[in-house]
Amino acid sequence: MDDTMRITYATDFSAASRAAFHPALRLARATGAGELTILHVLQSPASMFVAPSYMSQQTWDLIEADLHAEASQHMNALVKEASEAGVRATPQLVRGGVPAEEIIRAAAENKTDVLVLGTHGRSGVAKMMLGSVAGRVVAHATCPVLTVRMEEPSTR
Repeated sequence: MDDTMRITYATDFSAASRAAFHPALRLARATGAGELTILHVLQSPASMFVAPSYMSQQTWDLIEADLHAEASQHMNALVKEASEAGVRATPQLVRGGVPAEEIIRAAAENKTDVLVLGTHGRSGVAKMMLGSVAGRVVAHATCPVLTVRMEEPSTR
């Protein structure tokens, strides 16, 4: 039986999700986790356009390839940083889907013990208009979820 802690860090590469990376690394080191999975849900080009039917398939494919290449660069940098911190990390790119649902699904498939993700800490109208991936993950994940709120920039 494997008693190794499985930790998944979900990221969209934003400042808010980046705020949760070092806590995920610290948790991995403190628990002796065998590996940290770094998870990213690739957004479909459709989420960026109102009318994707006006694009040729070739253009669509180029946009998708560019999004994948950019995500891979970010993932490689995070894996390298984790390695330098003494944590073995594995990248996992999930294509398309609703981010919260894909994070929950991947965490279950990976048998994740703890899921770590950042949050903007929005409230009120901003939360209502933009939604909350973190909130949906916390509400529906089958494993414990550690959320890390992004620090507000100083107004001084």
